[in-house]
Amino acid sequence: MKTRAWATSAADQLLAPFEIDRREVGPLDVQIEILFSGICHSDIHQARGEWGNSRFPMVPGHEIVGRVTAVGARVTKLKVGELAGVGCMVDSCRTCAPCGQGDEQFCQAGPAFTYNSTEMDRKTPTYGGYSRQVVVTEHFTLKIPAGLALQGTAPLLCAGITTYSPLRQWNCKKGDRVGVVGLGGLGHMAVKLAAAMGAEVTMLSTSRSKEADAARLGATSFALTSEKSTFKTLAGRFDLLIDTVSAPHDLNSYLGLLRPYGAMAIVGVPPKLEMHPFSLINGNRRLSGSSIGGIRETQEMLEFCAQHQIVADVEVIPAEKINMAYERMLKNDVRYRFVIDAATI
Repeated sequence: MKTRAWATSAADQLLAPFEIDRREVGPLDVQIEILFSGICHSDIHQARGEWGNSRFPMVPGHEIVGRVTAVGARVTKLKVGELAGVGCMVDSCRTCAPCGQGDEQFCQAGPAFTYNSTEMDRKTPTYGGYSRQVVVTEHFTLKIPAGLALQGTAPLLCAGITTYSPLRQWNCKKGDRVGVVGLGGLGHMAVKLAAAMGAEVTMLSTSRSKEADAARLGATSFALTSEKSTFKTLAGRFDLLIDTVSAPHDLNSYLGLLRPYGAMAIVGVPPKLEMHPFSLINGNRRLSGSSIGGIRETQEMLEFCAQHQIVADVEVIPAEKINMAYERMLKNDVRYRFVIDAATI
């Protein structure tokens, strides 16, 4: 099936209109007409070859929301006409221990990612959500709950689950003190989700200009990390820190903000991490990384967001502005997520 898309042909090329082939709908497949596709910062890294594993031509996009237009004969999860989503994965081996536990993102064979990857045959390239249609095996589709604004729902399939998962892993609950480091695409979702879980949320930012937004999103406190006094005033305060920053920063200072047995979860991707062992040993503090969630946890996140009416703050753009959006993202000129109107592709 021929499908319109936007792709880049090389790391030094802009994205442009392109045509791809989607497979015909098999017995366990779902065909989705894409309505909105979010732009993740990782799309830029991949499209520009910055992580060293880029495959071209590349159609980025792993924050997909659309309407089901066809289903295979054995599909039971979705029906034609229903709303569906696709996140960062489109398949896995489904037989290894992590897959059996609902952690398909840790598939021992390696999952098939939504783009810049291959299907599980390890030959057929995968193309992402900057396109009009996608065909995905039923297991890796998500049901979109009623009542959520679709354009703001698309980023939940990456930014939402990336921040929801560590909050759940560390049992965020009412009364916990949670600090969110960095207010961007990930950080604004972390604030919303932690506040909805009942936590007392502090926004930790280098920019005073983010203070009003932080309060609007649900933060009860704001602190400037550009001021050294902040790390003295807030020392030992937090149960959990969600670190969304992808620029170099001093982990030792942030770990000092944790209470004994507190945890810091890293979801941003800085070029390197440096810390002194005593930053963990003193207070038995924990430092962890957190990836996306599996399909079960992602569906749970969507239901939670529907219950609390949480979506991402977005700027919807036509496809012709994708390259402009990339440049603006590199300048932090978006609050807080770009979403492509797929009808313009």
